[in-house]
Amino acid sequence: MKILIINGSNILDEETFYTEIDRVFTKNLNWQTGHNLDALNDLLRGGFGVFDYYEPIDVNWKNFHLSRKSLSKEFLDHVIEIFKSHEHLNLNLE
Repeated sequence: MKILIINGSNILDEETFYTEIDRVFTKNLNWQTGHNLDALNDLLRGGFGVFDYYEPIDVNWKNFHLSRKSLSKEFLDHVIEIFKSHEHLNLNLE
């Protein structure tokens, strides 16, 4: 099973959250993904070069405590909910 690592040290606000998500979940795209929750949901399905559609993946969110300080609780709750809605993803908050 593939393991992808989100680094909470790279997340300072919502925009840098999406930049980190693009860094981790996309590969060799010559366009940038939408920086919104709907685009995040689409991206987590797969098929953007890092993993195939609905391929089982472990996602380790390192330094999550830093992301919790940088992002609003409401935004972070929505993000976690979106991750958990994808049964093929196993999210580990570290």
